[in-house]
Amino acid sequence: ELKGIEAKKITWKKDRAKMVLIPAGSFGMGTNDGSDNEKPVHTVCVNAFYMDEYEVTNGQYRQFVRATGHREPGYWDDSDYNQPNQPVVGVSWDDAVAYARWAGKRLPTEAEWEYAARGGLSGKKYPWGDSISSSQANYGRNVGNPVPVGSYSANGYDLYDMAGNVWEWCSDWYGGDYYSNSPSCNPQGPSSGSYRVLRGGSLDYHSDPPYGLRVAYRNYYSPSTSNLFLGFRCVSGFPAAEQ
Repeated sequence: ELKGIEAKKITWKKDRAKMVLIPAGSFGMGTNDGSDNEKPVHTVCVNAFYMDEYEVTNGQYRQFVRATGHREPGYWDDSDYNQPNQPVVGVSWDDAVAYARWAGKRLPTEAEWEYAARGGLSGKKYPWGDSISSSQANYGRNVGNPVPVGSYSANGYDLYDMAGNVWEWCSDWYGGDYYSNSPSCNPQGPSSGSYRVLRGGSLDYHSDPPYGLRVAYRNYYSPSTSNLFLGFRCVSGFPAAEQ
């Protein structure tokens, strides 16, 4: 729990994750140049919060499994996916929420995630600007498997891998038309649904340019889904809707 927001970077006690302060502010969420579910661009304000600098790693997730007896994720028997500093994959939304609760954190809302991914830039396609190359993110199987977290440059908020590597679960239920009537401050998604939101794209995104790595792109899966492209990171800040 946050007692006071002061330090720009902290180390979270429970899982030893490095966390970055994302300042309160407002931004244009979505894009008018993308898919229908990304429209319209609308101004959203968010409270300050801390976000994991990196995606949750296998090493961190292993601490959680050992402490709680929670099931191991898929792919820990594969050396291409089980290295301690790689992002954990094969985790469902429910698994991600269980980890976050154990750590005393939560998943980011979709609005928090996009605000943080933009890194203080306005109206750009990617966390660093309007163009992308394989030197900036892991996509299109250009490496073949998830790379260790922090392998590419950070965005303006010192967050790594906000585009590519693995998809990241958000707390929200998915609503295709949610942007047309969402709250202007701290939106937390529809009150119910069938799918949970994922953001950020993954190494398996093959289009050129990689459409799914754009900061406005919205993906969604059943909360019970797990595969080798799905991971997450955590936040701590204002209380989100119950997860």
